[in-house]
Amino acid sequence: MNTTQGVTVRVENCAKTFADGTRALDPVTLDVARGETLVFLGPSGCGKTTMLRIIAGLEKPDSGGRVLFNAQDVTRIPIERRNVGMVFQSYALFPNMNVAQNIAYSLALRGAGKAERDSRVAELVALTGIEGLENRNIDQLSGGQRQRVALARAVAMRPSVLLLDEPLTALDAALRERLRGELDRLLRTLGITTIYVTHDQSEAMTLGDRIVVMRKGAIAQVGSPRDIYFKPASRFVAEFIGAANIIDAVSDNGVLVLPGGRLAVDKTGHGQVAAMIRPESIGIISPEAAFLVGRVASVSFTGDRQRLVVDGASDKPLIVDASNTLAVKIGDTVGLTVAPSAIQFLQGA
Repeated sequence: MNTTQGVTVRVENCAKTFADGTRALDPVTLDVARGETLVFLGPSGCGKTTMLRIIAGLEKPDSGGRVLFNAQDVTRIPIERRNVGMVFQSYALFPNMNVAQNIAYSLALRGAGKAERDSRVAELVALTGIEGLENRNIDQLSGGQRQRVALARAVAMRPSVLLLDEPLTALDAALRERLRGELDRLLRTLGITTIYVTHDQSEAMTLGDRIVVMRKGAIAQVGSPRDIYFKPASRFVAEFIGAANIIDAVSDNGVLVLPGGRLAVDKTGHGQVAAMIRPESIGIISPEAAFLVGRVASVSFTGDRQRLVVDGASDKPLIVDASNTLAVKIGDTVGLTVAPSAIQFLQGA
């Protein structure tokens, strides 16, 4: 059951140029639906945190830019009056307060009575799974517990928009992976409009209803996790999101002509193309039955699968994710098969 309803957010023609002339963000126009989780994803310095800070009210956009909550212009409204909740990479918890006091802090600032504060703290402690820690000092908590307290504090005042800036980065890999699922459940339960910044593709895929891939201060692509993964708009997006084989080849009326043979594609026409194939989309078959063959250059067993590198089939080695039961060794000649629908032609850099 949703305990909070968020707002729609519109970022309209927002750019950011700092005082020294540095252009951190090109003009961006973007709409976020009520209750949606939108993830800004990209490498360091691409403008994603600047975008988040503009939405929060911590930065002002260049002249002509606007931020609207539920169609109300909030561009000149300071952060303390925007009803936004924020969770930073550092969590920024108050070390002189215990867990319950940290969670209740924003409620106390707004004059909520003790009964209301206690009720809300109890609700959020249960929701975030930190029962029994209410009286513990912050320095007595693990990283995962601190993350949960920071989230509980951010949503205690029932914000219209929840903004998260790389909140899992400080955690080790195993804990980060576990908390992704818990965070996704929490956001779905709360129903708050959420804008999340990360450079981690797995986080973006797990949490985002839509993903905004950013590059050099501009939007490279906006779409669902599935669209971003299977239908990247450019070579940059294809290579940034997961493992990708980028093939430069000649397309000849429905066939890709490659050094090791050919592959059928969905598009007709003739000319030089760049095509993407994900490693899990390539099947290994008998070379006698294949139109495309190569030689196994390396085999890495990763538990749930084997990752092969196959030479000679394409203009560059192909990465292939194969079954962990496949009997294959370095030097074997293998046949490769790919469904035409799994071959995506790329436009742009």
